[in-house]
Amino acid sequence: MTGFASSPRLVKAGIALLDPESGAIQRLIALQYNPDTLTRTLAPKSPGETTDRSEALRLKGPPVETIKLEAEIDAADLLETGDGTAVDSGIASHLAALETIVYPTTTQLQETDALARSGTLEIAPIIASLALFLWGKNRVVPVRLTEFTITEEAFDPELNPIRAKVSLGMRVLSTDDLGFGGKGGSLYFAYQQQKERLSTLGRAVTLNTFGIGGSL
Repeated sequence: MTGFASSPRLVKAGIALLDPESGAIQRLIALQYNPDTLTRTLAPKSPGETTDRSEALRLKGPPVETIKLEAEIDAADLLETGDGTAVDSGIASHLAALETIVYPTTTQLQETDALARSGTLEIAPIIASLALFLWGKNRVVPVRLTEFTITEEAFDPELNPIRAKVSLGMRVLSTDDLGFGGKGGSLYFAYQQQKERLSTLGRAVTLNTFGIGGSL
């Protein structure tokens, strides 16, 4: 017996799609391999350039947070074990699972077309599923996909992709976007609360840490 039995279970990163009204899970998408890097950018929401001194320290809401990552998808292991889906279509199913996040469903398209044909003058934009970015239990956050690039790098004899890199850009949806009442808003609020809890942990810092005695 080896010592690997006691090794921690590898947690997968991925995306969950929820019904925006009920919060019911519609689909779970796991990335085949966890990305090596994750880039996050936070743009504070301030009043902007102003000469009003009362506005200098104000925040209009949570910062606009964007997340970027690059995921690798490879059919090599699946082809080696004779996986039927990989043999028939390579990694096309993996790519399609991610791509269809940003597509309206064909049913929704048909319903919109039927409304247009019936003479409906104003047709509301199609409502997409609520997407959650899942990166461990401490980072479950509602997002909107803003960038999506697929680079297919290798193909089987039938030209099915068997290796690709997927670059994803996401904008975190805060309570400013979703409000406080729904599932998305409550998940974002829990995400920010977790940040606040984490910020209180760690070694205490005093002014002496900066070589400053006394008080400011």
